[in-house]
Amino acid sequence: MGLKFDSRWEAERWGQIKSMERAGIVINLDRQIKFPIVMNDIKICDYIADFVYDLKNEDGTISHIVEDAKGVLTPEFRLKKKMMLAVHGIDILLTYKNK
Repeated sequence: MGLKFDSRWEAERWGQIKSMERAGIVINLDRQIKFPIVMNDIKICDYIADFVYDLKNEDGTISHIVEDAKGVLTPEFRLKKKMMLAVHGIDILLTYKNK
């Protein structure tokens, strides 16, 4: 049973991150992680991250990464990105195929 991806870029990026995991640069890799966005005890929506992992930096520190492989920045995604920062303190890393 193969993994399902929303886009070719997301599948390609998964392969890149898996290579980084094999090299020991990435640990605790997971995908399609759901973050509930709740404000004033009211659930507004969920954000589902493409990838979540810990990145070993060159200086020996570890960065917790929540990543979205993007083709198009929709108005809905832009809003969820802002809400993730406001509610969870998480600045989503955006990756693009041609950037």
